[in-house]
Amino acid sequence: MTGNRVRIEAIRAVEAYVPPTMNADESETPGEIFGDNVFNVAVMQKRLPKSVYKSVVATIERGAPLDPMVADAVAAAMKDWALEKGATHYAHVFYPLTGLTAEKHDSFLEPLADGSALAEFAGKTLIQGEPDASSFPNGGLRNTFEARGYTGWDVTSPAYVLENPNGNTLCIPTVFVSMTGEALDHKTPLLRSQQAMGRHAMRILKLFGHENPAPVVSFCGPEQEYFLIDRHFFLARPDLLNAGRTLFGAKPPKGQEFDDHYFGAIPERVLGFMMDTERELFKLGIPAKTRHNEVAPGQFEIAPMFERGNVAADHQQLLMTTFKTVAKKHGMECLFHEKPFSGVNGSGKHVNFSVGNAELGSLLVPGDTPHDNAQFLVFCAAFIRAVHRYAGLLRASVASATNDHRLGANEAPPAIISIFLGDQLADVFEQIAKGAATSSKGKGSLIIGADTLPVLPTDPGDRNRTSPFAFTGNRFEFRAPGSMQTVSVPIVTLNTILAESLDYIATELETAVADGTPFDTAVQNLLTAIITDHGKVVFNGDGYSDMWQQEAATRGLPNLRTTLDALPELITDSAIELFEKYQVFNGREMHSRYEIGLEQYALTIGVEARLTLEMGSTTILPAAMRYQTEVAQNIAALTAAGFPADTDMLKEVSAPLTDLRTALSSLADALAQHPGGTAYDEAEHARDSLLPAMAAVRAAADTLESVVADDLWPLPTYQELLYVL
Repeated sequence: MTGNRVRIEAIRAVEAYVPPTMNADESETPGEIFGDNVFNVAVMQKRLPKSVYKSVVATIERGAPLDPMVADAVAAAMKDWALEKGATHYAHVFYPLTGLTAEKHDSFLEPLADGSALAEFAGKTLIQGEPDASSFPNGGLRNTFEARGYTGWDVTSPAYVLENPNGNTLCIPTVFVSMTGEALDHKTPLLRSQQAMGRHAMRILKLFGHENPAPVVSFCGPEQEYFLIDRHFFLARPDLLNAGRTLFGAKPPKGQEFDDHYFGAIPERVLGFMMDTERELFKLGIPAKTRHNEVAPGQFEIAPMFERGNVAADHQQLLMTTFKTVAKKHGMECLFHEKPFSGVNGSGKHVNFSVGNAELGSLLVPGDTPHDNAQFLVFCAAFIRAVHRYAGLLRASVASATNDHRLGANEAPPAIISIFLGDQLADVFEQIAKGAATSSKGKGSLIIGADTLPVLPTDPGDRNRTSPFAFTGNRFEFRAPGSMQTVSVPIVTLNTILAESLDYIATELETAVADGTPFDTAVQNLLTAIITDHGKVVFNGDGYSDMWQQEAATRGLPNLRTTLDALPELITDSAIELFEKYQVFNGREMHSRYEIGLEQYALTIGVEARLTLEMGSTTILPAAMRYQTEVAQNIAALTAAGFPADTDMLKEVSAPLTDLRTALSSLADALAQHPGGTAYDEAEHARDSLLPAMAAVRAAADTLESVVADDLWPLPTYQELLYVL
């Protein structure tokens, strides 16, 4: 079957697509089903003895130590609730260093001596599990033959029932640690870091007169960008199937240059998918809020509301799993790769981050007159100091082979980590640097010019999409994380560096007040010192401009362009000292993250390189050679018949065909080289040898796609992938 025939049949299948039958009851409302499959506080209040309920809620809401004595009662209630929901198994869900979700299912049923069975779920089973840890990435924390690892119940993240046509499962969010208690997952350091940040934030609140403040936690609202393509095309592209991105593909005649997809009308098929996913998310208690078309054709976005950091991270992983599952139901594939298509926007996962507590709400709300809001200014200054001091760690928290494709590519923020404050806050901090802030730029009014339209209030500052770390009214938006990565890593980093800054600020203020300095004066002196020492990280301009690259260098801001530039930041003496001081990671855990980062980088590029060689050699090269043969035969036939022949056509295909053969040979040689040595050596070989060799193969192949006859081209094209849905 020719390549074009495969593509035509895929297009016909898309045209004949029939939407799946929706499971929703017409009478149900989103409010009725929200959290329906979650063992949340409301469910616990109904099902648990009052003393047990109060104990569990104290742990969830005030960070009190978990009382092991309540576990049996919780387990029994959780089991009964799950069985009523149709669950037959339970699973401790954890988040290993693959960045994916892991789970092992066990049946509730226990056999009895008389041959019958009884549904059992004990407290000790709820609290602790023991999955095999030998085959997960560990970065040297354990030997492969050492298989024991432990999961531990995270009571602050609610259990839920995951529905499946073949049976439902009770899922219990857990941590995953080794026998020594070292973290083999992303949740353990997240909980540690949140505790450290909260401890020092509360010191500052007490200095501002809050006698017994509720625990301070970090909150996260991660925006998720993604692509949808028809599965017929997906299955016809080995690169998408194995690597998640297209390793070949010529630019289509129309890309995103008209800006017509962004916020456009959502296609009917896609809207059906979105409504179906939202229903599933609502049942799981995931507060999906916003949906819209993104910039690139075939690209979309969903944004949830803010949640406690560890719950948001759990929900983010569950959201991606749900999207993948529901997309298949709708005959589509959901792509989370940061750069599935060259030449159009890639996908990010903006981490909207704030800190606060149940009594005060967000501590990053400036109010109408932020120059008078000393508490807000102190917390804002803590972020400025933290980002300036630990910009390298923030860059390392989003480092991956996949995210390297988009950072600094005029579609995502640059690799230089800076802060955007907006006109109002930038002006306030400029006043502070000069001595004291006495005014704040207020909101304006926007008069549109049509009498029937209302006067619209305007914010005192615009937004900046080129900034990696931007203040957006009541939070900071970290725009650098990639769409495929877990949000846990940047949250851990933000919590930890903020803990250090809050610790520093609290200590400075406590010392100054103890020495007799009036509190307001101590705050003013501290803010002035911070903005003077760390204000160079604030940049409100165009992060895409070449001038910013030069200016950032003069300011001393690091520009860690690639993953291999960024990962060594994890094992500097200052980084290890930081994470050990706040008991988030020990030195071994930091080195393990570094080693795993290098390994994942090399593995990712290695898979792509082998795919490039295979597809180039067995799919694209034969198709191009068939076309070359056809052209040569036609020229020969025309010449034999005495007609003039266009030999330029043969040159047009022969030149890039020669380039392709040469590039494939070079890629094969690069793959045959084994640098050995350290994990860094392997990663460096991937960056410096494999990536350039792959680029040369692609350049020749994409040129051939533009000249080879369409009926011979074997792969679905960008035009089909992006527009036929």
